Amino acid sequence: MEQAASSQPSVPRFSVDYMDRSVDPTVDFYGYATGTWRRNNPVPADKAIWGGFTELIERNFMLLRALLESAGADRSAAPDSPRRQVGDFYASALDQVRRESVGFAPIRAQLDAIERIGSVPELVHTVAALHDSGVAPFFQPFVHPDRRHSSVYAFYVYQGGIGLPDREYYLAPEFDTQRVGYQAHVARMFRLLGDPESTADSEAATIVSIETELARASRSATDLRDDVKNHHPFPVAELATRFPGFPWTAYLADRHAESIGYVVVGQPEFFTSLEAVLAQRNLADLKVYLRWHVLHAIAPYLQPAVEREDFEFFHRVLQGQPEPEPDWKLAARAIDDNLGEALGALYVERHFPPDARARMVELVSDLRAVFRDRLKGLDWMTEPTRQKALTKFDRFTTKIGHPERFRDYSSVVVRRDDYAGNWQRAVAFEVHRQMARIGGTVDRSEWGMTPQTVNAYFSPTQNEIVFPAGILQPPFFDATMDDAVNYGAIGAVIGHEITHGYDDQGRRFDADGNLGDWWSEADAREFEARAKVVVAEYSRQEGLPGVFVNGELTLGENIADFGGVSLAYEALERRLAADPSRRTTVDGLTPEQRFFLSWAQVWRQNCREPERRRRLTVDPHSPGDIRAVTPAILHPQFAAAFPPKGPTPTAAPRVRIW
Repeated sequence: MEQAASSQPSVPRFSVDYMDRSVDPTVDFYGYATGTWRRNNPVPADKAIWGGFTELIERNFMLLRALLESAGADRSAAPDSPRRQVGDFYASALDQVRRESVGFAPIRAQLDAIERIGSVPELVHTVAALHDSGVAPFFQPFVHPDRRHSSVYAFYVYQGGIGLPDREYYLAPEFDTQRVGYQAHVARMFRLLGDPESTADSEAATIVSIETELARASRSATDLRDDVKNHHPFPVAELATRFPGFPWTAYLADRHAESIGYVVVGQPEFFTSLEAVLAQRNLADLKVYLRWHVLHAIAPYLQPAVEREDFEFFHRVLQGQPEPEPDWKLAARAIDDNLGEALGALYVERHFPPDARARMVELVSDLRAVFRDRLKGLDWMTEPTRQKALTKFDRFTTKIGHPERFRDYSSVVVRRDDYAGNWQRAVAFEVHRQMARIGGTVDRSEWGMTPQTVNAYFSPTQNEIVFPAGILQPPFFDATMDDAVNYGAIGAVIGHEITHGYDDQGRRFDADGNLGDWWSEADAREFEARAKVVVAEYSRQEGLPGVFVNGELTLGENIADFGGVSLAYEALERRLAADPSRRTTVDGLTPEQRFFLSWAQVWRQNCREPERRRRLTVDPHSPGDIRAVTPAILHPQFAAAFPPKGPTPTAAPRVRIW
């Protein structure tokens, strides 16, 4: 087993040393705020992107590594305890000799079941079994609070069944190279599985052909953002009538969901096209397609040659990442994904001090007060809609740090000599846990991220914002720094998540977390007019030469960035006015300057070209440099903080929604 690094990783906190003061901040604010850091921090060989976020993630993984090394060496803990489970999972991941020796045995039963298929009904029976195991051919099934009845869990089926990141990779000319590379990768994987070269080449062509048909029937990433247009409940009997080419009744029975009342179909036209694929493709092609999706799903957990081939395409080709991450980090990612709250319990015990939560409560309270006052004073919103907006905000809740009760994984069998099996059993546990909840009351105490996650989120059906312990560290939250730095970082993140409740999609959910139109027609038109200004502002910005930001795809995140920066700035000013002793100049910078610099430095990053291109295609967030600059320089007080040295440039349209 690898030994943990002896030194603690550095803390990636805000620093004036990251700045390039030779740059005029009114001309190139990103260069001014982050230029020196970006020159001195090229993307590491085992990364596709490197920045403030990834620095913290890297440091967090080093903390997790120490926990995992300790747990892996401890054989005294009870077999079903969190410590023993994560330790044994970790040991199994690092046992390359054992992984090599078992070869493809972990998926042999699934491959044999596919080989035995003799009819479309038998194929669908196998698809149901694969969905139960976490493999998702043809479409993506999941359980989620019903977006129109948020107190109840519903069963959803969405478009899916493709191996490339997005439909555009199959259809757009600019991805021709990646598409050819994907087909070659699939052929190599089949050869590793033991298929003759000519057979593997033919099978790969079949895979790309079927997936291209599915991609052609799929909605764009932009269209998938519309919660209303992607919510179509069908009673089970009507589902079978509407889509007779897929035996839904038998499928649901195989998933032990035969008694559910309805299924929410995300994209009905996709399932019509899926029926055509099942009807028109011969059974042999469909079986090849299933074999591929089994192999693809479990590739990172199999023998080293398969894991390397998976890396070569999905990381080196698609993301431009030259080298894989070390085995210990890949193992930590797998455990975080599959036994996340077991690992989280160990993490919180060691690395989340209670005073961090107390300070966050104060910051959230400050941001809430500002947003509530904004709602009360908006000049473009009429009173009836305003009162409903305030009612929604009054029911808004916050979670900080970690769940009060960690998930119980004691029924999951974890073995030190069975990495792929550990993944399979952990995934099956979670799938079955989710399926058993359909029709039941939503557990509002549950978290959608693990405590160690460096991120945050807003849940529209829960009407809550959630901040895991992992993000409550520098550069986001730093107890050693002045107010300006913290309000510019975690304060703006808090404001960002609050604003998500009222962005172009979040605003459609009411006080109970249900999709519903609670806006007057006039207010909705006014919101949409303001949102179009945001779309236009970002759509004119180039992410790569000739490749512009998709202002529609990124609209929700862009609105949230504007709201986050605006709310946090006002909260800082209120805090400084209430206690003037906190208004101090540090390193020659005023609080207002440090606020904008802190926001920009959170988004410091360097990114490889293939990864940036991928993100511009699929990511609902704008690139880091654009996030760092646009909400800052369009803030009405930016010019006061950084007065222009020459003639005042032509002002961009003011972006003000919340």
